Amino acid sequence: GGAGASTAAGAAGGPQAFGNLLKQGIDAVNASQQSAAALADSYERGAPGVELAQVMLETQKASVSFRALTEVRNRLVGAYQEIMNMPI
Repeated sequence: GGAGASTAAGAAGGPQAFGNLLKQGIDAVNASQQSAAALADSYERGAPGVELAQVMLETQKASVSFRALTEVRNRLVGAYQEIMNMPI
């Protein structure tokens, strides 16, 4: 059946799919950091409607996102190293 074939294709694409997911995470963190930096810049220039609390919140969100992504990457590298060290 078609369902079995798509499942097999999904399993075969596992590492690439995970790589794509990680790239999406990196892109999202990058966008968050750029947004926070742009907001901070607007605040420093005295742009109307930009408040310090808003800048702080966006900066904190970007920081948390970065730390979460770093943790995922570290766990991925650790798992990969563990697999590579397994006796065959």
